[in-house]
Amino acid sequence: MKLDSKKIIIKLKNKFHTIRTKLFLTLTVTIAIIIGLLVVTNSIVLEKYYLYSKQEELMSAYKLINDYYNGVNTGQNMEVELEKMELSNNFDILIKVNNTIYASSRDFVSSLSDELVDRDRLNENILYNSDNVTIKRVIDNKTGLSFILLSATLDNGYELYIRVAIISIQESVQIANKFLVLIGFIAIIISGIVVLVISKKFTSPIEELQDITKRISELDFSRRYQENNSKDEINSLGKNINIMTDTLERTINQLKSSNIELEKDIEEKSKTDEMRKQFISDVSHELKTPIALIQGYAEGLVENVTKDEESRKFYAEVILDESNKMDTLVKKLLELMKLEYGKMKFNLTKFNISELISEDIRKSKKMLEEQKIEIEFSNEPMYVIADEFYIEQAFTNYFTNAIKNASEVEGKKEIKISYEINQNKVKIKVFNTGENIAEENLNRIWNRFYKVDTSRNRENGGTGIGLSLVRAIMVSTNNKYGVENKENGVEFYFELDLADK
Repeated sequence: MKLDSKKIIIKLKNKFHTIRTKLFLTLTVTIAIIIGLLVVTNSIVLEKYYLYSKQEELMSAYKLINDYYNGVNTGQNMEVELEKMELSNNFDILIKVNNTIYASSRDFVSSLSDELVDRDRLNENILYNSDNVTIKRVIDNKTGLSFILLSATLDNGYELYIRVAIISIQESVQIANKFLVLIGFIAIIISGIVVLVISKKFTSPIEELQDITKRISELDFSRRYQENNSKDEINSLGKNINIMTDTLERTINQLKSSNIELEKDIEEKSKTDEMRKQFISDVSHELKTPIALIQGYAEGLVENVTKDEESRKFYAEVILDESNKMDTLVKKLLELMKLEYGKMKFNLTKFNISELISEDIRKSKKMLEEQKIEIEFSNEPMYVIADEFYIEQAFTNYFTNAIKNASEVEGKKEIKISYEINQNKVKIKVFNTGENIAEENLNRIWNRFYKVDTSRNRENGGTGIGLSLVRAIMVSTNNKYGVENKENGVEFYFELDLADK
């Protein structure tokens, strides 16, 4: 059941990315946006337009009543006209002077009387104001209903009040918005059905081509596109894919038959070529500085830049020193290349690594005394199985690195060499007091020519290959290696196989 559920989820995800789905979603979103804009426009504009049109109707009613009392249209029955006006426009009309001349309802009269007594009971919003006519939007505090109220003084001195409720427009806006949403929903359903039906005609051959091309990418040439008499682009594409499939199948079959014999030779040649290119690249990169120095000092000697014997001796010493560095660099690079490309065969023997470490400490005694570095090493016998020559290189690189980077912590410089046994492995650890290595550099220091010291000091900086050699030796012998920041310094380590005593 779990497998089936996963398959269903994958199918649904794939369906979501189809052209048919995208067309449906695009159309749905477009209709939804249009309906949304219509609803927003309806809510904002319709009520304002309604208020404007009601103002016009109120002004027309005012002019009609004023004209009647001025003697214009006297042939009409004014009371009948007022009733028509009330019914057709939903008006409340009151005409008065000292007493009421005409009133459409008692509630309107009462409401106006209350307004005259206490104007604070009506919240007013003036829409139009002139010398003798005022139109305002009011809310009756008794009923809570909103009205547009026209109050005017006729030319004959009569007071005219016309009121129309505006709750109807608010209801109309709500009804119109609901209707628009309903229409939009129906439009989405109808258009979705149309899109699904019509798009199937176009997407079916595309899906067939998609399946064919997917099979081709997996080197399966068994399926072909079913061509028809149509001259459209899809059918033309299908024909071309069939031709391409036939050509690819023939070509790949030929390549497979030829490739089996060539693979081994190409792989060997590729490794050798890569090794050569890498070696040339590394040597070219690292020999620029010593070659430039040798060239500069040699030219100085040839041109007799210095007259005294001491300066010429110094020039010669620099040339000799740089030559030795170049020789060391090239030899180390060759060793590193052989290790990295699997060209080195190891001579595994049993030996006491403590003797090897003690000898390295003895050789470095003068340097340790000059740097005032204390050594802590128990010198207990520890027998391992490894290639002694390469293990000496690995330890020497760690030890030399510790001497160069040791600095004073709590009043002393110190290097600690210790063992940690775990089952059939021994971990050789070299710790020196000093600054920690930045986290981002813990992995980079194993790269070829990488130096944490950004100054790249040529006198004490080394070749930048030492830790790369350690990494290559340990990887080639399937042993762990690494570095850890400690509280007062840095600890490098590598593991070796323990030998039976």
